[in-house]
Amino acid sequence: MPGMTTSTNEPRTFSTIGVIGLGTMGAGIAEVFARNGYAVVGVEKDEEGLARGREYLEHSTARAVRREKLTEAEKSELLGRITLSTSLKDLSDADLVVEAVVESLETKKTLFRELDGIVSQDAVLATNTSSLSVTDISTANSRPGRVIGVHFFNPAPVQDLVEIVRTVVTEEQVLTEVKALVEAVGKNPVVCGDKAGFIANTLLFGYLNHAVSMYEGRYASREDIDAAMRFGCGYPMGPLALLDLIGLDTAYTILETMYRQGRDRLHAPSPILKQMVTAGWLGRKTGRGFYTYEAPDSPVVVADDQTPSADAKPQLRHDIQQVGVVGTGTMASGIVEVFAKSGYDVLVVGRGQDKVDGVVAMVTKNFDKQIQRGRATEEAKAEVLARITGSTSLDDLATVDIVVEAIAEDLAIKTTLFENLDEICKPGAILATTTSSLPIIACAQATSRPQDVIGMHFFNPAPVMKLVEVVSTVVTSDDVTETTRALCDKVGKVAVSCGDRAGFIVNALLFPYLNDAVRMLEAHYATADDIDTAMKLGCALPMGPFELLDVVGNDVSLAIQRELYLEFREPGFAPAPLLEHLVNAGYLGRKTKRGFRDYSAR
Repeated sequence: MPGMTTSTNEPRTFSTIGVIGLGTMGAGIAEVFARNGYAVVGVEKDEEGLARGREYLEHSTARAVRREKLTEAEKSELLGRITLSTSLKDLSDADLVVEAVVESLETKKTLFRELDGIVSQDAVLATNTSSLSVTDISTANSRPGRVIGVHFFNPAPVQDLVEIVRTVVTEEQVLTEVKALVEAVGKNPVVCGDKAGFIANTLLFGYLNHAVSMYEGRYASREDIDAAMRFGCGYPMGPLALLDLIGLDTAYTILETMYRQGRDRLHAPSPILKQMVTAGWLGRKTGRGFYTYEAPDSPVVVADDQTPSADAKPQLRHDIQQVGVVGTGTMASGIVEVFAKSGYDVLVVGRGQDKVDGVVAMVTKNFDKQIQRGRATEEAKAEVLARITGSTSLDDLATVDIVVEAIAEDLAIKTTLFENLDEICKPGAILATTTSSLPIIACAQATSRPQDVIGMHFFNPAPVMKLVEVVSTVVTSDDVTETTRALCDKVGKVAVSCGDRAGFIVNALLFPYLNDAVRMLEAHYATADDIDTAMKLGCALPMGPFELLDVVGNDVSLAIQRELYLEFREPGFAPAPLLEHLVNAGYLGRKTKRGFRDYSAR
């Protein structure tokens, strides 16, 4: 007998599942239940829809056989459990009905009204809506307490996440039973309240919309925005490429629905989205969105008028032979290792000989670990270490071609250093700062050569992370920008260009998303565990927002969020009060053994 659920009242046995709408999503949901032994009745409005649904099921299960996820016998048994129909009346024996029809409130309400006279009084009715109000849909039924949101992710047979959406009137027993059923079919359920976007879309689409605004304002190119999030955060896709995959019309509808319900300006669709939708540039499905594709529905990107020319590849306009690094912390040590491994002579300057020796020791330790894993040799280690020279005097930087400072994130300390570098370094030397949040123009103005000052924001750990944000001020010369990008390429990094404003690309997109997650938690909308699960499983992110906050440090996160708020004066960027409370309490994350989670026993 398929899944049995229990509650404090009489246990409900789910044996027959109804699915209305057999598009990609509905057919996938039908397959999930049939694969787990449930009898499924799939309903479409006409024979054409049924044929399409049957084709989806055949293709999906055939693919599973090819990948050895199913045998031919199991495929036949699975398809044999699914009955297809064009009549809602055939759902009369269903214990649970899941609708997956077009994302129209009136269509869904009409459907739930019709089901009222067909299914039994205690049958559970579920909507797979991704953005509409489950409460509003439930009002069309005489028993709104048995209505619940069950939001599968596409493709349903593959994606493990299901958002279970409870309304204020959803019966507790229904919630318990549906959650158990979702677990019984091998999915990970997360429970949330009835708010447009639920967990994953609320957090995802705010981030995507911000990326569109960044592109629309020509702050960075589409390629650089996408590369920044892929290489800086480990995301599987950049935001603009992801929007093309989702469909710009779908994204616009979801954002519009979220904005109408919450009135959060950050969810108001960026104007360019509406323009592109109106023009028919919907993404991959039409062959044109933020990128241009080989053909409609093709994933292959082809060159268009925005694609950088191969002839425009950055060149070293300045001769770079020797590199200076000021600082001896983790970031500075990593940068020293990156340049030395790439064949550059590196002069590292620290406040004391012990600090300088510590840099060499750290590079040595990293090499020893790689040698132990067979990824490096003793000869290579000796060559790299021979390129590193240490000093405790800034005056020794007089001969270097570029200086990269990686000292404390304190503007007064940095500007004093740049005043000194201006006096010490030879004409034409590039002066770079690795700041992640401070205004680079302030460092530039501390010198008599602001055109030679640039941001070179490495990510930690520098030897591992591929991204470098190359940040130009309004006075940085084009030659310096081009040389810095070319230098990044020579040392094996992916360079992205942007202007001098708080957060650059990565932090400006990442931290408002993290802040939104904290707001969601403090509103008791969902638990930290469920929010993390939703973003990892629903959006394929490497870490959930609260895992990441505890790793980064809540104090660091708060400082960056404050910088963003001061720069943009956007109410939605104001740090969430809960984040401030945790920092005030000393709950900074893993480093203090307590943040959003308690690590003291781990």
